[in-house]
Amino acid sequence: MATTKITVNSNGSIKVEGDFEIVDKNGKTYNLQGREIISICRCGLSQNKPFCDGSHKGHFEHEAVAFDLPPKKVN
Repeated sequence: MATTKITVNSNGSIKVEGDFEIVDKNGKTYNLQGREIISICRCGLSQNKPFCDGSHKGHFEHEAVAFDLPPKKVN
């Protein structure tokens, strides 16, 4: 089974690597041109959204540190 790793970078993007596809709200797949690693914009400043272009540098602060989510709600 192929795996996908998602890394939330401090003060920057979300790095996605492995076996994945990215689709828009209509289900149309972005052509990643064979890339196995991409970065998704978190700051909203990229001119290439949803992909990161480095525009966040010096304009976005978030220290990415893992934590436990609250328990999943059971209906």
